[in-house]
Formats: sequence, C-alpha cells, structure tokens
Amino acid sequence: MAQIIGGIAASHTPTIGFAFDRDKRDDPVWAPIFEAFEPVQQWIAERHPDVLLLIYNDHVTSFFFDHYSAFALGIGERWAVADEGGGARDLPAINGDPGLAAHIGRSLMAEEFDMSFFQDKGLDHGCFSPLSMMCAPKRPQAFAAPLGGSGSPAEPDQPECPHEPAWPVRLVPLQMGVLQFPIPSARRCYKLGQALRRAIESYPEDLKVAIVATGGLSHQVHGERAGFNNTEWDARFLDLFESDPEALADMTHAEFATLGGCEGSEVIMWLVMRGALGAQLKRLHRSYYLPSMTGIAAAIYEPSQPQALPAAVLERQRAQTAAQLAGAEALTGTYPFTLERSIKAYRLNRFLHQLVVPEQRAAFLADQESAFERAALSEVERDLVRRRDWRGLIHYGVIFFMLEKLGAVMGVSNLHIYAAMRGESLEAFQRTRNTKALYSVAGKDADALDWNKNDKQ
Repeated sequence: MAQIIGGIAASHTPTIGFAFDRDKRDDPVWAPIFEAFEPVQQWIAERHPDVLLLIYNDHVTSFFFDHYSAFALGIGERWAVADEGGGARDLPAINGDPGLAAHIGRSLMAEEFDMSFFQDKGLDHGCFSPLSMMCAPKRPQAFAAPLGGSGSPAEPDQPECPHEPAWPVRLVPLQMGVLQFPIPSARRCYKLGQALRRAIESYPEDLKVAIVATGGLSHQVHGERAGFNNTEWDARFLDLFESDPEALADMTHAEFATLGGCEGSEVIMWLVMRGALGAQLKRLHRSYYLPSMTGIAAAIYEPSQPQALPAAVLERQRAQTAAQLAGAEALTGTYPFTLERSIKAYRLNRFLHQLVVPEQRAAFLADQESAFERAALSEVERDLVRRRDWRGLIHYGVIFFMLEKLGAVMGVSNLHIYAAMRGESLEAFQRTRNTKALYSVAGKDADALDWNKNDKQ
C-alpha cells in the first residue's frame, strides 16, 4: 500500500532556477536560497520517496486560455522542461508514474473532483525551478551532511553535470488553474488534499510518496502594485499553515490578494498538501528569504502520528473508485477508453489526431512510411495503420474517433469501419441497419464515398 511520508513546501519563482543554473551558491545574494534547500535535498536523500506528487501552476506556457482547467493531473510517462521563451533549461526529462497517476485520477473523479488529464506537455518553472534545487544539485557532495547540518565544500574534480544517471524520484504533476479567475477556493484546495490522501493510500502498490506544494509567497507582478510584498503576512501564513489551516481555508481570494499580492494568492495550492498530511504535523525545516520580487520559502513537514487510514476506509475508497465501471468488463467486444489505455496508446492516438491538420494528412498520403518515422511509431503501431486493422487498433488502445479520422482521410466510410470491427462484410452489417446510408466525418476536400469501397480497407 502506498504511503505519504511527508510534505515539502517551496516557492517556485524563476529566480530559484536562475541561481541554480548559474551556480550562484557562493554569491552572498543568492546563497540563502541554496541554504534553504539543503535540508530539503537531504530529506529526500534520507527518506527516499519513490514519487513526488508536485502541485504547481503553469505560467501560460504549456496551458493556454483556449482550454483552461481548474485541476489537471499529469498521467504521462515522462516530463520534459518547457521552453518559456528563451530555450529550455539544460535539465533532463523526469520519469512519471502512470500507474499511480491513473489511480489517483480515478479516485478523485469518484469523489466528484472534475479533473482533466494531460500528457506530453513541458513543465515550466512552476515545477522545475524548485525541483532542480530539491533533487539535482550540480555538486551533490555539498549536501552530504545529515539533515539540519552544514554541507562540506565541493571537490574540484567532481563532475558538474546534474542527474547522473537520472533524477532520484518519479514525478506526478498536478497543475492548478489559478491564473484566470474564477479559480478553486482555498477550501476546495484543502478538500482536494484530503481526497488525495485517500487516493494515494488506497493504491495497492508499496510506494513512498511525498507531496510537494509550490508557489508564493507574497508577490505581485502586474499593474501599479507590481513589486508588492508583505513579509509579516508571509510569516503569519506559515504559522497558520502549520497550526490552523482551517483559518486559511476560510479566506477568500481577495483576502489572499490583499495580504500577499494578487499572484501571491497562488499559495492556496499549499493547502492541497496540507490537507493530505492530516490534522497534526511536525515541521522539520522552515526558511524564508526575500531577495527580489517574491518571498521565497522552503519547508519540510511530516505527519505527527504517521499511520494509514483505517483499512475499512481504504476498502470503501477502492470500491467507490471502481464502482462506475464495475461490470463493464463483462460486455463482450467493449473497451472503455480508460486512462491506462490513453497512456499506452498516446503516441498512436496523437499521430492519428494530427490528420486533422491539412499539412499533416497531405504528408501522410504522400509518404506513409516517412510519416510513421517522424512520429516514432513502433513497428506494431505502423503495421496496424498500414493494414487498416480497425479492430486491432481498438484492441491496442486507439479511441474510435481516431479511426473515424483515419477513415475520412482514406475515403473509408464509418459503416465500413463498423462492419470491419464486427468481422462482417459491409452488406451484412447494413442488413442490421434501417438504411444503407454511407457517411463519414470527411469535409469538403475529401473524395466522394464509394458505395463499392473495399470493406477490407
């Protein structure tokens, strides 16, 4: 059974990544940031979490306002650094944990949190700015002292390259839509954290999970109030976070903005982590530093009395999570498009989805093999598309609406696809319909559907 071993709170201002990338640890202006994260680095090294569930907000980098969700859970296999305008930071991608993420997603949906899910999106400084300080120092021996102790100087012959051979943890990102109002209330964030605990502890695999909350503290980056800080509120917020999270959960967005700046109201994300840790916690580390625009905090918390939720509660949670699809597995020839299927067949579904782009479908029709190569499809995936194996594509994990798009590009009607999935000829399938109409989703540029189209295509 998975367990939550603790929580980390960290600001995610880009100044943290700036200091790390330029190795400013010996610069008096930046040294306090490195000192603040040393205990966090050591806690991760000592406690060995398998997964970090990291709560952050994207800064209109990978998520734009054409589709903006309150809660977006990353379920992908790997997470790369996003390019925020001047090139991506020189950090490698970090592995995800799709199994845990899918379970969390199902559990939260079962508790009526309306989640969205994402894959293949870069993570910006909201995630990687604190993460690089927590897990990837360029001189790891500088953080070798026990928790709370001081680091030893770096050896001059130590390699400067971080991540050898990889990040020490896997990552499940939870992106919070806190930039475009209305946004989730502080109370809703706190309740989400409580639901996260039930989700994680009901996961049957033995994993150690740490919850990381990022953002804040006080700052405002727009308008005539740009540069606003409130160090007194920052200290009060940190105190209330430990001792009275209910008081924070009762606050409005306007109250957070008044005290901590409009962008500083993103600290409601911390309440997700707080809700996941239980009523009582102990603080192992807390620091605060205001070098420029944002109050930078780093803190470590553990449950005061670490123990799992009662077995009966976890069993009810698993049952509730599975309730909506219970019995669907008995429906012959039925394959609900689950998060697991989405993860498995993501690359192939994405390739077929790109056929909605005129240039992409023209390139596909001109040279399918080159299109397969550019998309890095596996040989199994290429073969399924080459043979127009409609049933095989469904079994593999392709959603029907991608078959519909492929059929439209190839001049194959929906009826041909339906018949092929049933293992029938077009004529045999049409005898089960009220009409013999052929149709597809093809638009004005497509050829007319051929009544005599080979139903084996």
